[in-house]
Amino acid sequence: MAQYLLAIDQGTTSSRAIVFSAQGLPVARAQQEFKQYFPKDGWVEHDGEEIWLTTLKVCREAIEQSGLNPADIAAIGITNQRETTLVWDSVTGTPIHPAIVWQDRRTADYCASLKAAGHEADVANRTGLLIDPYFSATKLRWVLENVPGARERAERGELRFGTVDCFLLWRLSGGRVHRTDATNASRTLLFNIHSQQWDAELLRLFDIPESLLPEVLDCAAEFGDTDAALLGASIPVRGMAGDQQAALIGQACFQPGMVKSTYGTGCFMIQNTGDQPVVSRNRLLTTVGYRLNGKVSYAVEGSIFVAGAAVQWLRDGIKLISHARDTEALAEQTGDACGVYLVPAFTGLGAPYWDPRARGAIFGLTRDTGIKEIVTAGLQSVCYQTRDLLEAMAQDGAAAPSALRVDGGMVENNWVMQFLSDILGVPVERPEVTETTALGVAYLAGLQAGLYRDLDEVASHWHRQQRFAPRMAGEHRKKLYEGWLDAVKRVRSGA
Repeated sequence: MAQYLLAIDQGTTSSRAIVFSAQGLPVARAQQEFKQYFPKDGWVEHDGEEIWLTTLKVCREAIEQSGLNPADIAAIGITNQRETTLVWDSVTGTPIHPAIVWQDRRTADYCASLKAAGHEADVANRTGLLIDPYFSATKLRWVLENVPGARERAERGELRFGTVDCFLLWRLSGGRVHRTDATNASRTLLFNIHSQQWDAELLRLFDIPESLLPEVLDCAAEFGDTDAALLGASIPVRGMAGDQQAALIGQACFQPGMVKSTYGTGCFMIQNTGDQPVVSRNRLLTTVGYRLNGKVSYAVEGSIFVAGAAVQWLRDGIKLISHARDTEALAEQTGDACGVYLVPAFTGLGAPYWDPRARGAIFGLTRDTGIKEIVTAGLQSVCYQTRDLLEAMAQDGAAAPSALRVDGGMVENNWVMQFLSDILGVPVERPEVTETTALGVAYLAGLQAGLYRDLDEVASHWHRQQRFAPRMAGEHRKKLYEGWLDAVKRVRSGA
């Protein structure tokens, strides 16, 4: 039987494909960045066709680099940037508008009107989410209201909606399959996380025709098969999860109380809460961690919009660095007390503030402030925002984690990991395989394909590569974090 798994990791700034062995080790990988579009202040878009073409390209490249025959791939797993919204023609598969990215803030006024009308409590009770432009429902409504003829076509059943996983599955299957999984559905503001169904009241509230919506399956399920012409063989798609839930699985956080934090374009901390949804009093999100064999494991999540994107801005936006890897040496030269705070609220602030109108700023500049201080402040901002999330979880009654499992591109930076441990006062554990988002969805595909017996077998593959223990004095930690809180207060729209 085939013993390899292909993970598609379609992210915010790049599309990746990784071939894994059944032991969870990467065999081959390919990655391609694609263009970001910013048509107006707070708007973020992607070209849906570019998402598809880059995904197809990296899948072909990864299989070729692995030296495997496509028939050696037991199954494909798809993980994706969540909440990003696509609407396409049900016959041709062509998007009718650019993808509206999760970071996009164009529906802020509409969200404010819904909150003013008193809808947020009911929406939160049904979905576990807050009313915010971050989620898919208001983006989908915007497309129906603003693309000529879109609403009429939707009412006639001529259009399909999906998050990126759903769109890729449609394309991979040659337009035969319109499905998503419970984790991605739970991020739309249209899915009832208790009944595990699309919610009729929410569809009415957002004025969304149900015919647009995909079928919702477990995270490990029979999603469909690829068109043989695309990858050289028809390969079954058997796993699917939004990127942060996939990372929860890749980090083997299967026991209630375990916490992982992923550092990609944004930063997302998720705590497994078991079979009962936990309602946050501190504006964290209640979400589906994963659903297997019809059983839901819930999670509490804090979402930070800008993490690695801050480094990308330092590189591409103001050109202070040539490569992301340059940041570590600059921070080592600077130390942790440079007095500069960068609040990267480029598209507002996520949890626990949820302020879509906040904008970024740099504080503490002096005559001797230079490139290395600003770069260091950018790195520190990611760690301070993680502390914000951990503080919110603690205020909700969660015990401090015995360790924080981390993954994503930024965790290769040892300086950041040490400062993260220091500012949290919690050990930070980096796994041997840091591509845990892709690994998690590979595990899901492998579970459905029969390569793994159960989650215990999956967990046995997790191994720690390095542990960072806190070594900062408590008073110094307190002083640095207070400076961050003051900087955040200054950029808040209501401050």
